[in-house]
Amino acid sequence: MRKASKTMKDKENNEVMQQAGNIFSLQDDFSLIKAFKEGDEAAFKDLVMRHKEKVRNLIYLNLGNTSAIDDISQDVFVAVYRKLKQFRFQSQFTTWLYTITMNKIRDHVRKRKIMSIFSAFSGEDNEPFLESENHREDFDVNEMVRNAISKLPPKLREPLILRDFEGLSYREISETTGIETGTVKSRIFRAREALRKLLEPWRKELL
Repeated sequence: MRKASKTMKDKENNEVMQQAGNIFSLQDDFSLIKAFKEGDEAAFKDLVMRHKEKVRNLIYLNLGNTSAIDDISQDVFVAVYRKLKQFRFQSQFTTWLYTITMNKIRDHVRKRKIMSIFSAFSGEDNEPFLESENHREDFDVNEMVRNAISKLPPKLREPLILRDFEGLSYREISETTGIETGTVKSRIFRAREALRKLLEPWRKELL
């Protein structure tokens, strides 16, 4: 009984510490933004350093195209720099940042689709997202999962990545995507089911 009580107490303490950490992180972001608005350019550099890996990871999970990560990341933070003085502190900075990042990713995808139309006329073949049975040995687990995620439709892929890989709450995902919370939950459920089916042929490699 005492052991169970101690476990519950430890769990509560961990939750309190996590919440406190989130609050301090939020305050740090807001402090840097306020400093930047007051003319401190170094504060913007600190903000970039705090979040650049999250942005790069989000781009990679959506596209898997490592050659595009640097360019899109740069576009994201150029947009952040231009718009940051308009930030109103009505939401977390990360939610605002993810919205800008997803918009830049969509812009890139649209441009890529246009280029693929022209490449089709030149006789170039598009590579499949998932490789055949004969090429399994060339893939590591992360690559298998990334390729499977790439096959999901954007409306399912985006909330899945924000929830399962970036750790956003349903409410934050709703704010980022502009989709109602109930719809976010439904799409994440459908995305997980679809991802499970896509990865079924690789069950042995993944387990």
